[in-house]
Amino acid sequence: MGGGGRGGRNRARTQRKHFKENRENVWKRSKHDSSDSNTNSGWEPFATQNSAFDEYYKGQGIVSPEEWEAFDSVIRKPLPAAFRVNSSSQFCADIISQLENDFMKSLQTEAIDGVEVEGIRPLPWYPENLAWQSNYSRMQLRKNQTLERFHEFLKQENEIGNITRQEAVSMVPPLFLDVSPDHFVLDMCAAPGSKTFQLLEIIHRSTKPGTLPGGMVVANDVDSQRCNLLIHQTKRMCTANLIVTNHEAQHFPGCHGTLRKAPDIWRKWNVGMGNGIHCLQVQIAMRGISLLKVGGRMVYSTCSMNPVENEAVVAEILQRCGGSVELVDVSSELPQLVRRPGLKKWKVRDKGMWLASYKDVPKFRRVGIVPSMFPSGQSAIDTTDDEQDIGLGEKPENGGDINSENGIQPPENPETLEEVSHHPLERCIRIVPHDQNTGAFFIAVLHKLSPTPAIQEKPVNLPTNMRSNNEKGCEKLSNEVIASPNVNQEDDTDEKFPEAASATDLVQNEPDEAVSEHDLCQPCEENKPEEAPADKENDLKKAGGKRKLQIQGSRWKGVDPVVFFKDETTINSIKTFYGIDDSFVLNGQLVTRNSDSKHVKRIYYISKSVKDVLELNLLVGQQLKITSVGLKMFERQTSKEGTSTSCAFRISSEGLPLLLPYITKQILCASPVDFKHLLQYKTIRYADFVDAEFGEKASKLMLGCCVVVLNKGTQASADPIQVDASTIAIGCWKGRASLTVMVTAIECQEMLERLLIRLEGVNGTSSQENVPTDVANEVELEEPTDVLEMHERETLEMATAD
Repeated sequence: MGGGGRGGRNRARTQRKHFKENRENVWKRSKHDSSDSNTNSGWEPFATQNSAFDEYYKGQGIVSPEEWEAFDSVIRKPLPAAFRVNSSSQFCADIISQLENDFMKSLQTEAIDGVEVEGIRPLPWYPENLAWQSNYSRMQLRKNQTLERFHEFLKQENEIGNITRQEAVSMVPPLFLDVSPDHFVLDMCAAPGSKTFQLLEIIHRSTKPGTLPGGMVVANDVDSQRCNLLIHQTKRMCTANLIVTNHEAQHFPGCHGTLRKAPDIWRKWNVGMGNGIHCLQVQIAMRGISLLKVGGRMVYSTCSMNPVENEAVVAEILQRCGGSVELVDVSSELPQLVRRPGLKKWKVRDKGMWLASYKDVPKFRRVGIVPSMFPSGQSAIDTTDDEQDIGLGEKPENGGDINSENGIQPPENPETLEEVSHHPLERCIRIVPHDQNTGAFFIAVLHKLSPTPAIQEKPVNLPTNMRSNNEKGCEKLSNEVIASPNVNQEDDTDEKFPEAASATDLVQNEPDEAVSEHDLCQPCEENKPEEAPADKENDLKKAGGKRKLQIQGSRWKGVDPVVFFKDETTINSIKTFYGIDDSFVLNGQLVTRNSDSKHVKRIYYISKSVKDVLELNLLVGQQLKITSVGLKMFERQTSKEGTSTSCAFRISSEGLPLLLPYITKQILCASPVDFKHLLQYKTIRYADFVDAEFGEKASKLMLGCCVVVLNKGTQASADPIQVDASTIAIGCWKGRASLTVMVTAIECQEMLERLLIRLEGVNGTSSQENVPTDVANEVELEEPTDVLEMHERETLEMATAD
């Protein structure tokens, strides 16, 4: 119940044309990619060879020379499929039981392409058997008939929200964040949303029916289309404790940790991809630290193996924070997770040259290669030499090359001069593919001990010769790399991006004043409204106590405003029609995306934590660009019959689980057989119900939306309906002569399967038992067609008028 509802039932339909390219099989070469247009080669894997990649990672010592062959073999194979069971799903225990007692046995050993493959298994390091890995690739699941039933199971449960398909290593960062239901969490680079969904699960877990946790998640992504994907993913959770925002976090695509699920990166990979986003990742991480409250925890994670993107970023964070942030040792947590310590030393490679320290960087490359990329983080050079502003990749004016007198001759044996970081980077976590057949991942857990020290804010017109090398290089690089054609910017439905600062406890107080908006690695145009909600009292003081809430129109072009719904007449009609108990607070916690209350189509419910953030956002001038917020609770009736009812709004399927314990009118309890028939046949005339008393009661309800609850056998028909975590209920339309289910076909199918498993487990009933003779043929719909069609055609609602 609560946020997860009946398994976070799916009510949104993605406009898949938006993501068509993202869902292609990247292990299959596309037609336009073929070198020989006259050859009909069918399926053909990408070439997984890149000499620059091999040379770079051998040189960095990511794995020992003895392990290289095993490492190299694994990363050139497709990833096995992995998924999580939604812990807040009503059917969580049922699904785990089905996996353990059905699929785990039936798929114990299957021969795929002539090779025996172990079926599925729970990931040993993930708590409570909630995460599973199939040793079949996605392509094998789609193509092999033996696996068809399992594949259909995965598709259906993922679509509904009972499971989430997610790379195994991507599940790790939220576990190290140590989230509690009262925590405020910021996912800075959230799309496509599997970790956001995971965080919401953790926050909602253990909440009682009809209640919401005190915490919340703010999920952000820089790309509006990926925000659509993020919204689609998280809508399956059905939560009132989420805000999705669309702000720049200087987020660029990740690279080589995703080689196994995005093999086209093999041909695109180059050293500059990691160097090019180092400063941007530092900037994102430092922004996360500044928003993090004292005592909070931040997880910095990437899907990269490159130390310049990983340990170098963490070392720079620790250097800047000067003891106010510590790197947490989590080696004792998740003991069955095979991990390796972070690196203490590494090199930087640029233009075919290994660089052991910043002093080895040629002068004209110092705008692209910055001190923080090296283990010591120190420049150790005279900064006055860099007064000339040489662009990234440009040659010196006299046309000399990097080994000329205008540059610095690289050392003949850079290994002997390698720097070693003094920070405890061994506390970082490296997950390498061949240790447990996964993708690559890097994780660092940071704990904020005290406010961060002052970092001098750089004046707008600061002379070039007065700025540090790291500052100038990062600013130049940040501006140039955004448009770099060498950076892979293709979207994917899986996480293909570096998840820098993947989750942060959202600050409950004002962000540390000591942390400058323009830190040393930040481009000057970053001064944009991207801050987390600050403490309301502090902002009132800043405003001199005179600032009033801004008029509720949107300041963001192309995005509808978030408006508190205050139409007392409509709210009271809803409360009266459904008999909503006064203990369920509606006033002040309803929002819409339409300023005209007379034409509102959908009304969303928000938690107290989200309400406080929205009020503060209005107070400070709508600094948050909100693309999605709240749990859809009520939808307006638009058909002729719908508009003739005494209540203009029906209860949405998403909002029903939260509202259910407080409904006292328009609610009935159905026997298992009648509930089953409703799911099977969608529409049943009152006289055709097996339980005649139920049919009579249903006919006496008021015209409009109603709720049907499954009688678990202990409920007397005359008793008030008792709701607990196991209660199953559906929304229906009470027509003049029949009752019609108002849930999608896939929801009906999934719920029917769960119900049949339970019923057959109890008394061996058959799915066709006691079927009225005329029910199967009697499917005349009196319910307005828009009620059913709305669920089938519902799409993402970002930037669309409600």
